[in-house]
Amino acid sequence: MSLSKSEAGDIIRNGLWKNNQALVALLGLCPLLAVTNTAINGLGLGIATLAVITASNISVSIIRHWVRPEIRLPVFVLIIASFVTAIDLIMYAWFIHLHHILGIFIPLIVTNCTIIGRAEAYAARNSVGKAALDGLSMGLGFTLVLFVLGGLREMVGQGTFLQGAELLFGPSAAGLSLSLGDNFHGLLFAILPPGAFFFLGLLIALKNVIDKRQKSTRAVLVNEPARVSS
Repeated sequence: MSLSKSEAGDIIRNGLWKNNQALVALLGLCPLLAVTNTAINGLGLGIATLAVITASNISVSIIRHWVRPEIRLPVFVLIIASFVTAIDLIMYAWFIHLHHILGIFIPLIVTNCTIIGRAEAYAARNSVGKAALDGLSMGLGFTLVLFVLGGLREMVGQGTFLQGAELLFGPSAAGLSLSLGDNFHGLLFAILPPGAFFFLGLLIALKNVIDKRQKSTRAVLVNEPARVSS
């Protein structure tokens, strides 16, 4: 069954914004709070999570008709763990320095509730195309939050942005790093765990404000024709 444009749009909006698991469901907080002290760290773990959730969604959707309900969760966890192991080995082989920095948080992707939640709630009930797009959208939404949160903490805490870009993009990306200057001492609070809670709270508050304004705007547009006709 092909995916219509409206269905695809709804899935993308749901993953990137409306039901962003990091800002709405507050799932996967462990990497959000522990790893995102720089933008590159957040982006690296986000891309790894994106790959795992997309591959897991596709695999679960493919086998959904052959897995008995009694064993579906262990099977889903086994699938997720297999992809996490593959990503862990890939990062160890090609991104060794970033792998050392992220450390245990790469294997801990297995325990990310977002991934098992999407496998159970969506991929196991929908076609491969929908499951793949859902995985991409949810993973990209999660990655964007990791990247933005890491960037904010890095700028406020260290006065830099994209420091260590060469760890993810190669030596030629070393020049991408930006700095606020040697005179900027930074705020230590930003790169400590309490800073992660603070900046995540700001992002959640910003999303809620935007959602509230959009809702008010839609309400005005809906009521406007009624006022004109009366």
